[in-house]
Amino acid sequence: MGRCLTGGRWFLKADRVDLSVDFTGIRLKNPVVTASGTCGYADELSEYMNVDKLGGLITKSITLKPRKGNPVPRIVETDAGMLNAIGLANIGLERFIKEKLPIIKELKVPLFVNVAGEKISDYVAVAERLATEEAISGIELNISCPNVKEGGITFGTEPKQVEKITKQVKKASGDKPLIVKLTPTVTDIAVTAQAAVGAGADALSLVNTFTAMVIDIESRRPYLANRTGGLSGPAIKPIAVYLVNKVYNEVAKSAGVPILGGGGIRTASDAIEFIIAGATVVAVGTATFIEPDAAVQIIEGMKKYCVRKNVSRVGDLVGNLKD
Repeated sequence: MGRCLTGGRWFLKADRVDLSVDFTGIRLKNPVVTASGTCGYADELSEYMNVDKLGGLITKSITLKPRKGNPVPRIVETDAGMLNAIGLANIGLERFIKEKLPIIKELKVPLFVNVAGEKISDYVAVAERLATEEAISGIELNISCPNVKEGGITFGTEPKQVEKITKQVKKASGDKPLIVKLTPTVTDIAVTAQAAVGAGADALSLVNTFTAMVIDIESRRPYLANRTGGLSGPAIKPIAVYLVNKVYNEVAKSAGVPILGGGGIRTASDAIEFIIAGATVVAVGTATFIEPDAAVQIIEGMKKYCVRKNVSRVGDLVGNLKD
């Protein structure tokens, strides 16, 4: 039996909690994935955690050609978070496919590759090549990176640009689901979300980091060589939860498009907040720098929450916010 009787009440057994979710037609064993940019190319993770327990993996951004990224320093801690200005440093598409993909595919976990570029044609070229790789489950379209001068966030703030790039990359992605990662640095994120969905996005990912600055008061200079960076970590969580709920209510729910939610998730409670707000899947990022197996701990905590609240399917919590 899946339940036991205690004190006159039926309680769910932990091994009967169904954490699996359907995400763009792909079955994930649980709704917890790694956030892009925080686990490298995903092949390094097995040294620090049991990767097989994860719902999925998202790589750091891959561009058509290799990128050195921004000059150092490009990471700085701040209260309740950190700023990064990595600048999409990566080994490029061909090296990723030749050197990293053979290793990652052995992990037996759904793999989503985050793609970026300076021009729409760059995104299209990367997506077309990745679409031919059976080991890749889906593509995350990064139009929200705040740390580059060309590409990234420049595509994500104008609805017409969002529509244009989404439509072209969706076509290039073939049968691979396309997840569009949105920037929070807009007047109304629901407008850009609607533009992405209208252009064929299979899922929405939100939020990316917030543009921010840390100043060294001794030198009176910005701490980061890039001046600004993307703020992540617990400081942004309440805003991210609000934006997920807004997009869920105004766009995603009626369109039947799932949300990949993230921003400051450290604990199972944080993850559950995002799910109740409307996220089908949650991404754990900055927390892994402090606790490498944070995502695995969150999965276990999520199961305990479901037992305590007598919830048999975590999917039943999606968007289940009460007035």
